[in-house]
Order: sequence, then C-alpha cells, then structure tokens
Amino acid sequence: MERTLSSDLLFETKPTSVTSGLPLRMAATLLLWQRRIVSRRQLARLDARLLADAGISESQRHAELKKPFWR
Repeated sequence: MERTLSSDLLFETKPTSVTSGLPLRMAATLLLWQRRIVSRRQLARLDARLLADAGISESQRHAELKKPFWR
C-alpha cells in the first residue's frame, strides 16, 4: 500500500517575518500545484469501473479535470 505525506506536515515551522517565510510558502505552493497536476492526470486515466469503486461520477471527474492546477 502506498503512503503519501501531506504537505501540511512538511512545513510546520512559523516564519519570524513575512519575507523570511516567502520561499517556504512558495515551495509549499509549488508542491501543492504539482500534486494536483499528478492526481488529475491519474484521475483522467481511470476507467469506469475504477471510478465507480472510488465513488466518483463521470460529471465529477469532468468538473475536476476542467479546473486549472492552481485551484
């Protein structure tokens, strides 16, 4: 079974100033966007049987795939 680590767990420290946390927030945002791209590519490859197993309808899949990676 594959385990994934939430990006929330990677960045638990709080920056001391607004600018010092900027690179950290940018990295977290980039990781989030990358996860969305990968997961939507995987969603696009699922057949009807696997969608049904996951409880996802075709319309839900279509709506998710239409979203840009930043949403």
